[in-house]
Amino acid sequence: MELNSLPTEVIVNHPQKSLGHLHLDWNPQPGTYIDIENQTYLVLERRHRYGLKAGRYQLHKIALYVQKMDALPDRSWFDGRWVIGDRTCRFNARSELLRCAVNPTGPCESCSYYQPQDNALKS
Repeated sequence: MELNSLPTEVIVNHPQKSLGHLHLDWNPQPGTYIDIENQTYLVLERRHRYGLKAGRYQLHKIALYVQKMDALPDRSWFDGRWVIGDRTCRFNARSELLRCAVNPTGPCESCSYYQPQDNALKS
């Protein structure tokens, strides 16, 4: 069975619920975005589910754990990779998946927790 023809279950991480099973023509990795029924989701985790068939374990289906995104985050290039949020803030996680420690869902504009970085940490 070809990997692309496997059913993929899409599960919203919080609150945890299944969006159903899809047959995707690509393999979304964590950090990518997927659109389902005019809603954008961020892929947080991908798990493979195996089943025992004829005495051997075979890949049975894929589970994608996603997070609902109201809008695509503001991204910038930093240190050879994409990061979301305002990278000049002290609390920015410098990650494609997480905006910051104190306000992970954003937005960065008008955030009451904003603190500029020390000059030694800026790149």
